[in-house]
Amino acid sequence: MPKKNVKLQDISLEELWELFPIILRPHNPEYALWYGEEQLALTNILKDCGIFRINHIGSTAVKGLIAKPTVDILLELGDGYDRKTIIEDILEKNGWIVMARDDAAKTIDLNKGYTPKGFAHKVFHLHIKPPGDWSELYFRDYLQKYSDIAGKYELLKLDLKEKFERNRNAYTTAKSDFIQKYTRTARDEFGERYTPHNE
Repeated sequence: MPKKNVKLQDISLEELWELFPIILRPHNPEYALWYGEEQLALTNILKDCGIFRINHIGSTAVKGLIAKPTVDILLELGDGYDRKTIIEDILEKNGWIVMARDDAAKTIDLNKGYTPKGFAHKVFHLHIKPPGDWSELYFRDYLQKYSDIAGKYELLKLDLKEKFERNRNAYTTAKSDFIQKYTRTARDEFGERYTPHNE
């Protein structure tokens, strides 16, 4: 177990998986409230950064679906946003930790609620991308509309949690075929509802 004052960036991958295993819990109605609070906070601190759209995504956005108790947020910013300024001058100063950054794709993934002692009570993943027709929105909408598919997804996650409780990468990869299948189905049904020119 990492020592109290160690930074998460200095912890090995194996230690991180031990500290932050896959946890699945019944749907918590407070997830929507957590999202609302964080949406307001992000809107305030990034008000001058060209917010295009912000959405609650992932399993916590689907009522009744078991989920990791982590609220996923998709934040779309205008193409010209300054990633260095947003990260160093705004988000890191407000408690966010960078998990991954791809300057070519203009994306940043951050978290809040990961501590050297484990998960905080409220945990968030923030996915920053330029405006686009993002698959996460379609998959969320499809699960919200079709409870039978959400139920199948739940069974898959429970099975994978038993296999990959302490291997987040393997857990995520093993879900990808299911997610891609129903994202394609959702796109066929919902059309171009999230293309930027429709906003």
